Order: sequence, then structure tokens, then C-alpha cells
Amino acid sequence: MHPIGLKNGQLMPAEQLSLPVFDGGFVQGVTVAEQLRTFAGRLYHLAEHIDRLLGGLEIVGVSLPWSREQLMAWAEEVASTNHRLLAEGDDLALVVFVTPGPYAAFAAAPGIVPDGERGPLLVMHSYPLPFANWAKLYEQGQPLVISNHREVPTSCWPASLKCRSRMHYYLADAEARRVDPQARAILLDTEGMVAEASTASLFLWFEEEGFVAPPVDQILPSISLGTIREMAAKMGHRFSHREIEAAELFDADEVLLCSTSPCVLAGSVIDGLPVGAECPGRMWRTLIRGWNEIAGFDLVEQAERFRVR
Repeated sequence: MHPIGLKNGQLMPAEQLSLPVFDGGFVQGVTVAEQLRTFAGRLYHLAEHIDRLLGGLEIVGVSLPWSREQLMAWAEEVASTNHRLLAEGDDLALVVFVTPGPYAAFAAAPGIVPDGERGPLLVMHSYPLPFANWAKLYEQGQPLVISNHREVPTSCWPASLKCRSRMHYYLADAEARRVDPQARAILLDTEGMVAEASTASLFLWFEEEGFVAPPVDQILPSISLGTIREMAAKMGHRFSHREIEAAELFDADEVLLCSTSPCVLAGSVIDGLPVGAECPGRMWRTLIRGWNEIAGFDLVEQAERFRVR
């Protein structure tokens, strides 16, 4: 058996998935996307991811001919089929993306676009989680560099839109790696306030203030960050959203990153300066235990076990 994927409702071998060179997702980067992960083969918060995808499509004015329930069913089928190909205890990532379809200026001439392919393009595919990318970071922490490249302002597109227009992430991470080959970028907004890390939500832990994240209307409605908020409530800790000055990164007891695949990582250094008294800190250890409870197993152990396949 080989992995499968889905293209516009048709299941097929993943190796046959393709994107036309004239598609708007390639030509203009107009791609609304979601990435999920499995815990023991179960997709985490599938409904929330599909709802965010549909919300993004509404923002860009793209309508799909399939129902929310159908999208969820296809996602489950692709994930479950491909998860069965993995070793016991392993997990995968599922990617769902939608483009508006052919870019009119490139595909206007007769015969370029086959009949029936002028609408939106929906693709689903999966891949084994690349644990080697973060297995060591659980205990060592993630080095960070404050980038000169800025987050895209909400005057360009709403922060709630999760899309693949990510040149700013690419340039920011390239800048960070010139400082430290293992580093990841922190992006500030155009006012110089903390926005996010490249492809991860950033939040702080202060022993006296609790958890602090940037303003809700300035950041992606992160599903992982929502899980952190739920954990904070259960622990009785305050979780607030406010503007964060860059200097506060160096005052925080812990600087933390959350995203779909690794769940939560601790920042170890920022611009070469250590974060907090130790890394990973007490709160990171508490949060990773919370994620372990959600997953039903030890995420750190899993990452180390499947770091090399």
C-alpha cells in the first residue's frame, strides 16, 4: 500500500497529486490552508480546523461545492488510511489547502484549462511528522532571533486568515539562521510590538502576571493557543491578551511557542541572551504534561523514538 491523497473530491495515490502551473495558488500564492496532526492516529480538533478553513475561504471569496461534513469525512479517510501505513506509535500531519483555481490571465486562452477544472482546487495530503525537527528542542529549547522583517499588517489581510502567502516568514527565518543555524524568527508588527514566531504562536509566562499573548485581533486564532488557554483556566492562571513590547521578551520568566505539530516549545535564547532562569522552565514542563494528557502518551518520548525512521 502507498499513501493516498485527495484532489477535488477524488481519492488517488499521493504521488499523483499535482498543482497546475497556472493555478492561482502558485501564481499569486492565493492558498487558504490548514495543517493538523494526529495523536495515536486521531486528528486533533478536526472540526475547528475545518471551520477556520471555511472562514478563510469566506474572507477571500472562494466557495466550495462540498459540505463541511464532507470535508471532515475526507480528512478522516485520508488520515486514517495513511496512518495505517506507519509503525505503531507513530503519527502524521494532514494538510488541507484550497486555491481559487486557474489564474485568469495565464489560463484565458482556449484549451489551456481542461473542461470542468475552472473552479476552486481542494487538496488533502499527509506526511509522517518530522520529529527530527524538534525532538531535541523539547529539552534544549528553541533559539530565537528578533527579525527585522515585520508581520503582515491587518490592513493587508485579516490576522484570522491562515494562508500560504509566507515570504515574510521565509525571509525572517533566513535572517535568523544567519545569526544561529538553529534559530527561528520572532516577528514584530509595524509598530514594533511582538506579533508571533514564524509559523508558531508566541506567548509569555510571568510568575506574577500569568500568561500573556498579543492582542486577539492582531494574531491568527491559533487552535494550539486555544488549548493553552484552556489549560491555564484549569490551573487557575490568568491568560491575557495585550500589546507586548520587544523588551518584555527579556523580562519574561518563560517565552513559549505553540503550534500544531510539536504542541509547545520553550524559547532558550533570544538574540543570544538566555530566557528566564532555566530552559525549559517549570511552566513548559507543566504544559507539556497537559499535552501528554490530551495525546494519551508522552510526546517527548514519541518524538525521540521516531526521530529517525
